[in-house]
Amino acid sequence: MCGIIGYAGRSEAVPILLDGLERLEYRGYDSAGVAVVSPENELQVVKTKGRLSVLREHLAEQDPLKGQIGIGHTRWATHGEPNDTNAHPHVGADGKIAVVHNGIIENYLEIRASLERKGIHFASETDTEVIAQLMEYYYRKLGNLMNAVYAVLGRIQGAYAMGILCRDVPGQMIAARKDAPLLIGYGEDGNYIASDVTALLAHTRTVTYMEDGEVAVLTADSVQIYDRERAPIDREKHTVDWDVSAAEKGGYAHFMLKEIMEQGEAVRKTVSPRLQDGRIVLPELAESAEFLKGIRKINIVACGSAYHVGMVGKYVLEKLLRIPVDAYLASEFRYSEPLLGEDTLVIVISQSGETLDSMAALREAKKGGSKVLSIVNVMGSSIARESDIVLYTWAGPEIAVATTKAYTTQMVLLIMLGIYMADVNGRVAADEYAALVNGITELPEKIESLLGDVDICQKAASHYFNRNSVFFIGRNLDYALGLEGSLKLKEISYIHSESYAAGELKHGTISLIEPGTLVVALATYAPLLEKTRSNIVEVRSRGADVIVVATEETAPAVRDQATELLIIPSTHPLLQPVLGVMPLQIFAYYVALNRGCDIDKPRNLAKSVTVE
Repeated sequence: MCGIIGYAGRSEAVPILLDGLERLEYRGYDSAGVAVVSPENELQVVKTKGRLSVLREHLAEQDPLKGQIGIGHTRWATHGEPNDTNAHPHVGADGKIAVVHNGIIENYLEIRASLERKGIHFASETDTEVIAQLMEYYYRKLGNLMNAVYAVLGRIQGAYAMGILCRDVPGQMIAARKDAPLLIGYGEDGNYIASDVTALLAHTRTVTYMEDGEVAVLTADSVQIYDRERAPIDREKHTVDWDVSAAEKGGYAHFMLKEIMEQGEAVRKTVSPRLQDGRIVLPELAESAEFLKGIRKINIVACGSAYHVGMVGKYVLEKLLRIPVDAYLASEFRYSEPLLGEDTLVIVISQSGETLDSMAALREAKKGGSKVLSIVNVMGSSIARESDIVLYTWAGPEIAVATTKAYTTQMVLLIMLGIYMADVNGRVAADEYAALVNGITELPEKIESLLGDVDICQKAASHYFNRNSVFFIGRNLDYALGLEGSLKLKEISYIHSESYAAGELKHGTISLIEPGTLVVALATYAPLLEKTRSNIVEVRSRGADVIVVATEETAPAVRDQATELLIIPSTHPLLQPVLGVMPLQIFAYYVALNRGCDIDKPRNLAKSVTVE
């Protein structure tokens, strides 16, 4: 995603700007640029398509940009293709004001048309140039930079974090924020702005996080923040204190991103010890063959993401075992007087093994005479200790509150359990068994291939991070997958999000679809592809923007109906949700990142829920 760095101080600005941009490279970008006000009060801008190394080469090929105040940017294209012209910073027609900007200006076309009617010519296709041109227009009209800034902020609609330079006010940098992250850094040799604290850590650990509607004026010696009414305000300063756990991020900005990227290895650790000579081996069930043959019903009990694993499991286990399988929310199961007995297996799924509602459900199941098999990650946890049979995922520690690798390994292990039980009961043909085992064997490599290229997911997030409501639709396994995609988005980005069975659209849900509504359509389950395509057409015809997640096999059938198409590798249909969840995780992560959310620690949530 786009990155911003700004510096006003007593040192040369360009090395500081380049260092900050380099620390923001993990966000993804397709162009980069800097603007510096020279000692002669000239606005100097160098920007280029490509990696930061290309920008460095361009800077090295010309006279050094001198100046002690500047702004820098890495851009991921949204409006206009990646090229030198569309790269930031953008400068007004008079060459007096330069702007870097993250976010999307929703009414930029209207403003652009208005300015063009006034004879102002645009060089780029971007929404950001509208800010620079409009600001110069107001600056000419009002004769005061701050007046011009507030006039622009009153006119534009959408999300923005911006840094502003004006050659007529050479020692001053202005910052403004709404719905996009921006912070101020206080250093001994100057002051800074940045879209992410990682850009500043080499220079300062004292920061202030700007709030929506605020404007800040920075010089080498001072910082003043103003509210929407231009009243000066004092904001609390925070010290960034990286503890030992931060060092364990391994270069990633957040534990969540690190754990997303660890999923290939996590799945490998889950499946490899349980695959021997083309067979699934579960030593924990070695002495339970007779019990497994006598099972007539399965209840899967869990909370949150683990419940969504259970929903996938319901579809998969019913297909494999041909017995009733129900997925229950643990908080409902314990109070629903469930039908239990010796021929009913209760599967409890929990990452921590300490979830209170799941623990209570486990005890209810045992009281009702059912055996309990648990799938957990934490050895020796309460649920593991009280279960009759335990399958550990061996996913390793998961720090981010929003689960990723724990969810994926739980799903893989539950599917392996279903295949194992179907084999014990003689309900899976040899060729189907071999196809499933081969698919499981290939999963780690396919996951790593998928996660090796996340650019399309990042770009989709940059387009849609400012939507207020999102709907996920899918059928069968895709419906179960949509439940988790929706939860990931809402829990870390705070966007209202719901998942619906696509076949239920006409029974009420479609009344919520209007022009501009964002729909994430899951089209990975090949047996129902034509049905799903029909539902995508329904929402597109009502003006929805549709992100379609499809496989290499299903993509050709839905490509023409997709606003954005995210393609994942194909695998066995019952294993497809394992791969399908990953673009949804990545999309949720980058949406939250663009919105400035605390990704690893979402508000009001905890990693292990030990209260009812």
